[in-house]
Amino acid sequence: MDIDTITDFRPAPGTAWQPGDAWLGGGTWLFSQPQPGLRRLLDLRGFGWDPLTERPGGLEIAATCTLAELARWRPAGNGAGSWSAVPLLRHCCDALLASFKVQNLATVGGNICLALPAGAMTSLAASLDGVATIWSPGGGVREVPVTGFVTGPGTTVLGPGELLRSVTLPDAPLRSRTAFRQASLSRMGRSAALVIGRTDGPGLVITVTAATPRPVQLRFPGRPSPGAAAAALDQAGPTWHDDVHGAPAWRAAMTRRFVAEVAAELRGDPAAEPRE
Repeated sequence: MDIDTITDFRPAPGTAWQPGDAWLGGGTWLFSQPQPGLRRLLDLRGFGWDPLTERPGGLEIAATCTLAELARWRPAGNGAGSWSAVPLLRHCCDALLASFKVQNLATVGGNICLALPAGAMTSLAASLDGVATIWSPGGGVREVPVTGFVTGPGTTVLGPGELLRSVTLPDAPLRSRTAFRQASLSRMGRSAALVIGRTDGPGLVITVTAATPRPVQLRFPGRPSPGAAAAALDQAGPTWHDDVHGAPAWRAAMTRRFVAEVAAELRGDPAAEPRE
């Protein structure tokens, strides 16, 4: 797609944002359709951010980290070897069903900021209690839990000129056991229901995405039975997304089933079969 409205292209560092600008990461969505309101692109690669950084408090994922870099990353050590949730990173990258080219260009930050219900990077970060670091024009910095970053289909908490700098996954959730379920209408289709469960000490956290306009999280002090977990979902009363990738009633039914399954798996029920 040629974007014939662009009149300027600059490195993002040292360039003040102005109306008509767009932050450029991988560009896989930006260049996929007309952008009539854009006049200038600000290239984030100029910041030179490390894609993934292990810290004592967890894992920092730069907004410019590509899906391919995230999928193949493994902890280097320093206690991070016990991050048992690391395989979830690859599961969520694979859930996007992107081509080799897209996997090597699309970024974690771009997927989250696009705010599609099926955004698997939002699913990943929300399920592991990720915290988004946001840079504001004028030098301000604020942090927002990823569960609250996406406010609806295509909408986020970002204000004009604000930039998602990184997402940090805390140490404790990275050490948890996880369970993953995902469904699409077709084998290569966009996710219509995606549920991730993880242990939280003696408790359980279940995060619902793709079927809902924004992440929905259920937190339990103990390990609920599958029926109790499904009942908690019903009680939460989420809004079900409606588009060509799945009808609301079907999304609700699949999500309810997956919530029960991940509760059973992480509870250790003998009949629960982990599914890839």
